[in-house]
Amino acid sequence: MDPQPCSDVERVFLSYPEGIRHRLYHLRALIFETASSIETVGPITETLKWGEPAYLTEHSRSGSTIRLGWKAATPSRYRIYFNCQTTLVDTFRTLFPDLEFEGNRALTFDEDQHAPDEPVRRCLELALTYHVGTKQARR
Repeated sequence: MDPQPCSDVERVFLSYPEGIRHRLYHLRALIFETASSIETVGPITETLKWGEPAYLTEHSRSGSTIRLGWKAATPSRYRIYFNCQTTLVDTFRTLFPDLEFEGNRALTFDEDQHAPDEPVRRCLELALTYHVGTKQARR
């Protein structure tokens, strides 16, 4: 039996250095676990945005896009990107001042640093439900 061809997203993950890939796979799992724990989020769509794995709440439209990334220019760093047009990263900074940020768009970690699950999970919850309050306010 021939193996199934890799998806475009999987090809991107496989292009990352092994240590980074494992860290990003862990974050990917956290995104899906967190989304499944929130009733209003619904299914997550995994796709590529700007050539990086991206996670969208297409069905419910409850949240803002989340991307996972690595850049060759900073090979020992990995990131979780959020829409820079939102207030998400400012909120994360207030809630978790010990985390490391890149401007108003990303949480960033060293390859030898495991992203702390509980703060990251809370950041993901806020991103996955970013539009929920807005929708309710318009009703």
